Amino acid sequence: MSDQRVSNPYANPNQLDGQATPSTLGVKPDARLAQAFLTQAFVWMFAGLIVSAGVAFLVQSNARLLEFAANNFFILIIAQLALVVVISWGINRISATAALGLFFVYAASLGVTFGLIVSAYELGSVVTAFLSASAMFGAAAIYGHVTKRSLAGLGGILFMGVIGLLVAMLLNVFLASDGFSFLISIVGVVIFTALTAYDVQRIQNGDLAIATGSMEKAAVIGALHLYLDFVNLFLFMLRIFGGRD
Repeated sequence: MSDQRVSNPYANPNQLDGQATPSTLGVKPDARLAQAFLTQAFVWMFAGLIVSAGVAFLVQSNARLLEFAANNFFILIIAQLALVVVISWGINRISATAALGLFFVYAASLGVTFGLIVSAYELGSVVTAFLSASAMFGAAAIYGHVTKRSLAGLGGILFMGVIGLLVAMLLNVFLASDGFSFLISIVGVVIFTALTAYDVQRIQNGDLAIATGSMEKAAVIGALHLYLDFVNLFLFMLRIFGGRD
């Protein structure tokens, strides 16, 4: 997987301070180039979901793997966070091939935790949550793709929303409130639906390609963002519809 370097046709190279992007400048790349950005990101995103689903199926069907996931749950969570940080912050220092490999390692590790989480719910709840998340994700992705309105201004708001959501979830660990948990899930669905539309527009506008300087690296980062959007939508939907087994 070789890197295709991408120059910045939207701004003066001497003014690149990490804030000027095609979205914030209100310009768009050629339609074919925008489609290429989006297509590559979605291909890797769906490949990652297939890997996660395959691993989750193996874990669910193997008692020893379920036990391993349960005994090492928090270690897996920490390792997954570390992988996201390495991919996101190190994307300009590692090759596109290495970034893609780490993405699939992350997807596989998340499949292990998915296998454990899903095993705690009834099959009907899992299917309903998956279909609902797919519908929400698809609708948001289409909106982000076709809307003429710039969503760049939502970035800061959505970031603060994610931080607030994490704080609320940590707080509810101690409160153990079902009502608060349901409210958190509703807010989570709203935030990650909006993030899906926002990320799709950023990808097709070439923001990630400009930031990484490579179409291949941009595809990996874009896939990671879209993957996280869908996964979080699914998990929050699962909490809303979840009938525990």
